[in-house]
This record gives sequence, C-alpha cells and structure tokens, in this order.
Amino acid sequence: MTDPDRMTASATFAADAVFALTDQHRDPVAGQGRQPARAVEPGRIAVLPTASEFFTAAVVAGGGEVAPLDADTRGLVWLSEKRADELLEILDAHPAIGWVQLPWAGVDGFASVLERYADGSGPVFTSAKGAYSEPVAEHAVTLAQAVLRELGPKARAAGWAPVRTGLSLYGRHVTIVGAGGIAAEILRLLQPYRVRTTVVRRSAEPMPGADRTVTTDALPNALPTTDVLILAAAATSETRQLIGSEELALLPPTAALVNIARGALVDQLALAAALREGRLLGAGLDVTTPEPLEADHPLWAEPRCIITSHSADTPEMTAPLLAGRITENVRGFLAGGPLVGIVDAALGY
Repeated sequence: MTDPDRMTASATFAADAVFALTDQHRDPVAGQGRQPARAVEPGRIAVLPTASEFFTAAVVAGGGEVAPLDADTRGLVWLSEKRADELLEILDAHPAIGWVQLPWAGVDGFASVLERYADGSGPVFTSAKGAYSEPVAEHAVTLAQAVLRELGPKARAAGWAPVRTGLSLYGRHVTIVGAGGIAAEILRLLQPYRVRTTVVRRSAEPMPGADRTVTTDALPNALPTTDVLILAAAATSETRQLIGSEELALLPPTAALVNIARGALVDQLALAAALREGRLLGAGLDVTTPEPLEADHPLWAEPRCIITSHSADTPEMTAPLLAGRITENVRGFLAGGPLVGIVDAALGY
C-alpha cells in the first residue's frame, strides 16, 4: 500500500465485506507464537494513531480493554506505517508500554524506532509478518507467469503479434530470496508446476519444501541457472540493492525478476538498463522505491516491466488477517503467553 493509513479508513468503510471474507485467507503462522525474551506487564491497550471500530473489536475479542493513551497504558496497537516519529515520541513519553503491535509484515518504516531499542530495552514489538503470506505469494506467482508469458508487452501492443511468444512456468528453476512465511507459501503454490526451487537465506538451515537452500553469499552461484528470481526478503541494510548490475548480469536473458518484498532490494536504474538492453526477459514489480515511483522513472517506459502499485495485499485482504493477529497477540499479552510475529529490533525484522 502506498498509504498505510488507508487500512483504518478502508477497514471501517468495508467492514461488512471484510467480515464476510474472514475465511478467504489463512494466517499460516497463527498459533505459532513464542515467548518474548522479557516479561511484559499486561494492562490497558491503546489503538493509535487513528482507531477504527474494526481493529478495536479485534482487541476486545482478545479480552483486551481499549482505552485512551495514558499512564495506565501497557499495550499499543499502531495502525500506521508512516508516522514512526510520532510512535517514538509516544514510547518516550510512556515508558510503561511493554508491547507494540505493528501493522505490516515489513517493519523497515520503523527502522528509527527499532534502532532505539536494539539493545533489548523498551517494549516487545510484534508485526504482521507471516500473516499476509497467502495473498502476497499469490501475487508473486501471478507476476512470474505474467512476465514469462510476456503479458506486459502484449497488453500494450496496438496490433496482433506476428509471432506467438511466451514461456511456461512448468519445469523452470525458481530462486526465492528470503525464507519467511511468504517464501513458504510461494513454494507451496509452485508445487503443481514441477519447478526446481532454490531458497537463498541468511542461514544454511534447509527450507522445508525447497529443493536446495543456500546462504546469501552463494546467490551469485544460483543466478546463472535461474529462470525466475523472486525477492521475498526483509528490507535491511544488508539487503539494500541486493540485486544490482552485477547480479542482473548473471541472470540468463530469458529470466524473469519478481519483487514483492521492498523496492530497496533492487537497483532500479540497473534494472531499467537491463530491460532496455534486452538482457532480461522482464520484471514484475509490486514494490518500488520510492512509492509511488517518480512519473519520469525509466521503468515506466519499459514495456517488459509490469508495475502493480503495491497491491499484492489490498486492505480488504489484509484487514481480517491483521485483526486475527491482533486478537491472538492480545490474548498472549494479557496472559503472559507467546506472541506471534516478534520483531528482532537489532536485526530490523
């Protein structure tokens, strides 16, 4: 979403529709919480910066008492990604807050907040990581097929193509950067296509469902045989422009690049050059940096680049999933039990 504050407005506007679709997607990591590293004192919960009946109801469903921010506040549900400075001010002014629920899977928008508490002090942060895996993974596979089938240039053409072109996803080598909930769901969705899969992650621990798991330093070795490269990693200082001119040069000219993570993972000017020079079949980008992408950015002019304006997880898809995450974590917060989606402030995700 280009404007995360829309979640509150959209949830209120489309509450009936959202409740009707509660069972459309599942949170694959629900019920898989873990105990926070430090004890959290239960108490009243504030919903900020703009509360909605929908998410307030999610707190109440977990047994929580929603109240205005004051000295008795112990939990905080934060519904905006763009107001990190305001959140930091609130936490500074209310050091008794012991738990903060953030709204999105990616928490790079709160880097300044997490840096403040990287030493392990302050509240326990939880995010929605893993909750939106199904809709985002669905979008990733959609973009992969759209690029391979050359839907971008075909849809833009004003005439009938003289030659039938396009590649099938079946039997391809798919490399996924990242090993979180989205990557796990992508692997599940890819099973019918009989693809070979490589997962690139920070550790060498095998990723369930992947044919091969390698560490990040082995990414260059995987690229020359990659037909589809899907980026599903968190945005950190280590992953910034992980895919640049050198990495793009290692991909085959028939390869597709899909980014449903964060725009910062890709050197976008290098990508535009690779597309312009025919060194890549195409790219499917749900995310860019900045968002929205500048109107004169060269990627807009590339017919083989499909940009979907951060719509992999629309408010109607994410609202019930976030509500479920809030309810589960409120229960854990009040009972001193496990929390789902705990953020490592030192690592930034």
